Amino acid sequence: MPPLPLHCPRCGDAAGDLAGCRPCARDGIGVNTPPPLADLTGLDLAAYPGGPWGWPAALPVPGPPVTLGEGNTPVVRLRAETRSADGSSPASGAGELWLKYEGGNPTGSHKDRAMSVGVAAALAAGADTVVAASSGNAGAAAAAYAARAGLRCVVFTTDAVPAGLRAQIDALGAERVVVPGGGEARNAAMTRAVTEHGWYPLTSFAASRPGSNPYGNEGYKSVAYELARDFAGRRIDTVVVPTSRGDLLAGIGRGFRELAAAGMVEAAPRLVVAETTPSAPFTAALRRADRAEQERTRVTPGPSVAFSLGGDRPCWQGLDALWRTGGTAVAVDDEVARAEHRRLAAEGLLLEPSSAVPVAVARELADAPGTLVVAIGTATGMVEAAPRLVVAETTPSAP
Repeated sequence: MPPLPLHCPRCGDAAGDLAGCRPCARDGIGVNTPPPLADLTGLDLAAYPGGPWGWPAALPVPGPPVTLGEGNTPVVRLRAETRSADGSSPASGAGELWLKYEGGNPTGSHKDRAMSVGVAAALAAGADTVVAASSGNAGAAAAAYAARAGLRCVVFTTDAVPAGLRAQIDALGAERVVVPGGGEARNAAMTRAVTEHGWYPLTSFAASRPGSNPYGNEGYKSVAYELARDFAGRRIDTVVVPTSRGDLLAGIGRGFRELAAAGMVEAAPRLVVAETTPSAPFTAALRRADRAEQERTRVTPGPSVAFSLGGDRPCWQGLDALWRTGGTAVAVDDEVARAEHRRLAAEGLLLEPSSAVPVAVARELADAPGTLVVAIGTATGMVEAAPRLVVAETTPSAP
């Protein structure tokens, strides 16, 4: 059982487990169940030390932290430029374009923030085994933080996971299970592990895929806290977030809402979802005026160089974050993503392709003079080319 009660943010009903609200799931709407917003009143933003555990009182998880020093990732200003009126040459007066580089976390991605808190919640719940379904980064982070906590970790993956990430998961001691049949089969295997063995879920496993462990997702609030601290006294106009199930997007939104409620920022910035055109459910949903229709939008996802983005439906927690901030969603094609990937490398930044997508979107949004736009670069690109260290594809046994 989770360490604290959960309630559906859409209908208000109590949720029986980390899978999300069952009535809403029956309606075909995946809904995560975050804990109540934290009260930051009386805290000093300038003194915030960074990371999920910088303000322990902001987390709904009892017990000691599980940490590898995650957070306080660099914020790097990128070269932004507008075009002249005829589009032929750069013009002066562009806004500011910044990258929040989450590849600086211990395992190389933003997932460390969530897994740090999620594994601590597992300890508080008395778990001895944690389980994740992952296309790579979440599995590596789960393996690292489970090892730190002394917990057994099982990671369900597919054969599409890059070799470098497979090597990370194996080297960190997790049991990696390759499930044939793609993401849905992988998630179904995790569902069986949770329901039959009682293993503690760190990622999404319900059929409606409402989002990952809501306690872990609280760790993403620290991205907002760090941005507010680092840009103190300045208004961030827009934060662009690469999105699949909306975990990071919703966490950043919650963090800024808490800061605004405590008077630490004037208002939350507009949030923008970055997707790729082959798999862009949020972009498709926001073309519809009616929110109920947006919730029920379905698309047929296609292959993309940014394979960790998108999906077949927009997760409710992601839509909620956009609604609250007047946000939108923008999709770019693979050619644009690859070009941005090369452009970042030319500035000394090697990111995974999924992290190049929000920068491509943010670059267009930073055209307006005087604007300050931050793109979240979720992961390093170095692990994609890393050598395979360990080969250990196993089938886990029950406790």
